[in-house]
Amino acid sequence: MKKTVYEQFKAKQYKVRHIENLRDLILDSARIYGRRTAFLIKDTDGGYIKITYDRLRSDYISLSTAFLSMGLKDKPITVTGINSYEWSVAYLAATTVGTVVPLDKEISADDMVNFINISETQAVVGDDKYLEKISAHPDVRAGIQYILTRSDNELSIAALIKKGAEQYAKGNTEAESMPIDKHDTKILIFTSGTTGNAKGVCLSHHNICTNILSVSRMVKIRSNDRVLSILPLHHTYECTLGFLKIIYSGACITHCEGLRYIYKNIGEYHPSIIVTVPLLLEKVSQKVEASIRENLPAKLKEKTKDMGFTELLKSLPFYILAVIKRKVKNSMGGRMHTFIVGAAGIDSEIIDRLGIMGIRVLQGYGLTECAPLLAGNNDFFMKSDSTGLPISGVEIKIENPDKDGIGEIIARGDNIMKGYYKDQDATDAVMKDGWFHTGDLGYLDKNGFLYITGRIKNVIITKNGKNIYPEEIESRLYSNKLVADCIIIGAAGVSDDIFVKAKILPNMDAVKEALQVAVPTKEEIAELIKNAVAEINEKLPSYKRIKSIIIRDMEFEKTTTQKIKRFGNNILDEK
Repeated sequence: MKKTVYEQFKAKQYKVRHIENLRDLILDSARIYGRRTAFLIKDTDGGYIKITYDRLRSDYISLSTAFLSMGLKDKPITVTGINSYEWSVAYLAATTVGTVVPLDKEISADDMVNFINISETQAVVGDDKYLEKISAHPDVRAGIQYILTRSDNELSIAALIKKGAEQYAKGNTEAESMPIDKHDTKILIFTSGTTGNAKGVCLSHHNICTNILSVSRMVKIRSNDRVLSILPLHHTYECTLGFLKIIYSGACITHCEGLRYIYKNIGEYHPSIIVTVPLLLEKVSQKVEASIRENLPAKLKEKTKDMGFTELLKSLPFYILAVIKRKVKNSMGGRMHTFIVGAAGIDSEIIDRLGIMGIRVLQGYGLTECAPLLAGNNDFFMKSDSTGLPISGVEIKIENPDKDGIGEIIARGDNIMKGYYKDQDATDAVMKDGWFHTGDLGYLDKNGFLYITGRIKNVIITKNGKNIYPEEIESRLYSNKLVADCIIIGAAGVSDDIFVKAKILPNMDAVKEALQVAVPTKEEIAELIKNAVAEINEKLPSYKRIKSIIIRDMEFEKTTTQKIKRFGNNILDEK
C-alpha cells in the first residue's frame, strides 16, 4: 500500500542531538561550535563585534551566577526592550535561575506594570527608556531590582556578567550544576493576540526544547547560515525559531535595527535566513516586482505589461530569468536562500514567485500556547497554499468537521503549554481530554497537509446559516496590489440578515501608478477600489460577496507582528 506524504515525511526526518533544557542547549552548542560566531553585533565605530559560542556560554553562566547572588533563584524576571545580545543572554539566564517574563516593549506603561505585578516579578531587565517608565509608575510593586541592558551602571548586564565571572572563578558553579525541572513553568508569556483578553501562557523547558528538536528534524539550518532577527524576541515565534533554534544549529544571529532599516541591514549582514511575517514578505515581493518590471527590455515590458507577476516570471526566457535570480539574490545580500514565515496566512502566489526567483519560503502554523509550532512546510515536502505537515511529536485533528471537512483544529504533543497562569477556567476551556483547542478553523487534505481557513471568533454567519470566513476574502483582496491593508466584517442589513463589508486601506503608490496622477482625488480612489472589489466578487458565491466598502486613510491598529487588531477595528459592525 502506498504511503501518504505524511508517512513518508516521518520516515525521512533528520537525526537530532537530544537536549533536556535550555542550559543543555547552550553548553552543548558551545562544546560543538565553540569558536564559531553566535552573534554578530554592530559596533559604535562602524565595525562589528563577533560573539563566539564560547563567549555566549561564559556570559550566560556568569549572568546566571550573578542573578543567583541577587536572590533571584526561582523568582520571575521580566525582560523587555529591543532585540539585542544582552536581551538574549538575560532571557537564557532568567530561564535557568527563575522564570522569564518577556514583555512587548511597545505596550503601554499601565499594561507593562500590570503584567509585572500579576507575575510578581522581582527584577526587570531592559533598556533605559523602558525601565524609566516602569520604575516611575505609581502602581508598580515595591522591591523590584532594575537591570539595564546596556550601561556602565553597576546593575547593568555587562557589570553583572563581570561580577558573575569573578564569582565563578572563585568556585561558585551553582549555575552550571543546579537541578532544572524540565516540566516547571520557566517561561511566562502574556498574550492578547488580535482580540484582546490577555492571558499568561505557562511554558516549560520541555515545551520549548521539544519544539526546537521537532523543527530540527524537518528543516536543516547549518552552522554557516546567518539569520537576521527582525521580529520582536518577546514573541515565541521569533524566540524559538529565530533565536533558540539558531543557537541549537550553531549558526550566527544578527539583529535588525528596526523595520525601516531592513534593506540597509540586509546589505550589511548578508543573511541567508530571515524569520518573518506575511506583511513584510509581501512588501519584499512588491519591491522586487516593481524593480523587475522597471528594468525589463522595452519589448518584453510591453509584451508583459498586462500579465500577473507570476505569469510574467514563467514567460521569461531562461537566460533573462537567470539574470533576475542573480540580481534578486544580490539585492538581498547575496546569501539569502530561505524565508520562514508564520503568525498569519500568506498568499501562495508570493511563495511561488519567490521560489521561481530562487528564494525558498517555508510557511508554518502555530500559537504561543504550542511553543509555538504545530505544522510547517519543510525540506522534504512543501505546498505553497498550505501551512504544511504536522511537526514531529504533534498530533493534529479536525473537530466537528462540516461537509467541506472544515472544523476546529485541535492538537496534542509535548510542546503544548502547561496552562494559563492562575486561570484554571481559561485553561479548562482550551484543554479537553489532553487536546489543545486552538480556536482556529481548517482542514487536512488526504496527504496530511494542514490548511487554515480562519478563526472561530471571526466567522460571519448569515441568517440562513451560511459560514463566511473573513480571512478567505481578505486573502483575495490582498492579492490585488491596490490594497495595502483590509479587514472583512459582518454588518446587519435592514432585514437583520448579515452582509459582508470591507474596510480597505489603499496602497497609494499603486493607486497613483494605476491612475497616472500624482495626487488622486477621493472619487478616483473610490472608483478604482470599487472596480477591484467587483473583480473579486465575480469569483465569489453571492453570499460571500462584498456589499459595502469603507475606504480608510489611516493605518489599522496592529500587533507587533503586524496583524490587525480586530477588536480595535470593529470586526462586528453596527447596522
